Amino acid sequence: MRFAPEYVTCVLNENFEDAKELFLAPLMAIHYAHLVMLAAQGIVSGDDAHRIRAGLDAISLDDVRKVRYDGSCEDLFFYVENLIRNSCGDTAAGRLHTARSRNDIDMTMYRMRQREFILGLIAASFELRRSLLDLIDRHRETVIAVHTHTQRAQPTTVAHYLLAAVEQLERDAVRLQGAYDRTNRNPLGSCAITGTGFPIDRQLTSELLGFCGPTGNTYGSIATVDYLLESTSAAAVLLVGFGRLVQDLLLWCTAEFGYVRFGDGFVQSSSIMPQKRNPVAMEHARAIGSEALGQAQAIVLAVHNTPFGDIVDTEDDLQPLVFAMFRDATRAVKLVAAAMTTAEFDAERLEARAADGWTTLTELADTLVRDHQLPFRSAHAIAGRMIAARQADATRSLAELLAEVSGQVLGSPLSYSDAALVTILSPRHFVEVRKTDGGPAPEQTARAGRASRQQLDADEGRWKGATAALAAAERKLAERSSAL
Repeated sequence: MRFAPEYVTCVLNENFEDAKELFLAPLMAIHYAHLVMLAAQGIVSGDDAHRIRAGLDAISLDDVRKVRYDGSCEDLFFYVENLIRNSCGDTAAGRLHTARSRNDIDMTMYRMRQREFILGLIAASFELRRSLLDLIDRHRETVIAVHTHTQRAQPTTVAHYLLAAVEQLERDAVRLQGAYDRTNRNPLGSCAITGTGFPIDRQLTSELLGFCGPTGNTYGSIATVDYLLESTSAAAVLLVGFGRLVQDLLLWCTAEFGYVRFGDGFVQSSSIMPQKRNPVAMEHARAIGSEALGQAQAIVLAVHNTPFGDIVDTEDDLQPLVFAMFRDATRAVKLVAAAMTTAEFDAERLEARAADGWTTLTELADTLVRDHQLPFRSAHAIAGRMIAARQADATRSLAELLAEVSGQVLGSPLSYSDAALVTILSPRHFVEVRKTDGGPAPEQTARAGRASRQQLDADEGRWKGATAALAAAERKLAERSSAL
């Protein structure tokens, strides 16, 4: 069959190049695993299995990667099939395609690469968690003013803020791990869409290819893409949270904030302004992460309202976009993880600024409630009037102002010394008394930091287990195929 030149140029050539990059190694692994299974089940003879295995061994992946598409075959699958036929003959080569289809081969290849992408993004998120936890250990006592609704709100600590980001990344790991578990199922044996009448062993091919087990319904094994959408969605959730953290860090880099400074390796100067110290690595991370998020949305849109069956919309044209999304997501996270290892917070400056804008007034109100059993609304009103009173006369002491405004609200004044009020309104006191589980008090962030390190160790253990299982399956496949 000769294909139209427009079809070759616009589709087949592009897909062939993408397949060489993404799917050549999985395709060959599938050939070997399927051959081992056919031989084990007696579906092909030992002699044919040996000839086919020798034919597979004769294929040079490096040579295949150098081939330019010439329109003589439809895709990489048929190109490799021709190589096998040329190597071991039509009869033996033809037996390799018993009890399978391009459909289940494709879906198996996609899942094999998808699980690698997921593991790569999980590993990058581990790097970011570790760099943040190292900062948390150093900055449990570093007081910083944080914002709500873009306005200065209350003091907390750098550790407390970063722990919120770490916990979000922990939840991202749970989502990605779940996506991995459901992706790592083997469609091979589903054939075109209804399975086969041959006595195949799907569990064996699953073991040889590193899958947790076979998929279920053979129609769904070919038709569904929820495994792909789940991992894409988990990545998108990570990217949104990641982007919000990066946005804060870039704001904190400004001279107006001056909260954080990144190492020289992650900044650039200007071609005309020698004083500039631009945090471009973080800007690139924001841009790359946003690009990946756009790609994730495009993946969902590409499969939306497509037929529930075998359809190209979910196949060759979509896979490069999946690869690009995970590649960009992973490199954005890895870049920020590396930059955060150089982050420096000016603890003295941050604490000096942490009380600006009456950020500790909540603690004054809380103190009045504790000391005098006031309704919180009354205490809130007293604390709120302190602002207007100080603006009206900045020369008066805090004790005088409190006595005046409390008298207005309660009918009788409350008496505190200036020294006591300085302590009550200090950012450090504000932080230290907030010992709620999950709060900013140093003992709480120390406990949370330890728990997050334990969680990271556990998550990394699961990741190592998954990667080790894939490596073990690869070795087992090599041993079983070489024995044919």
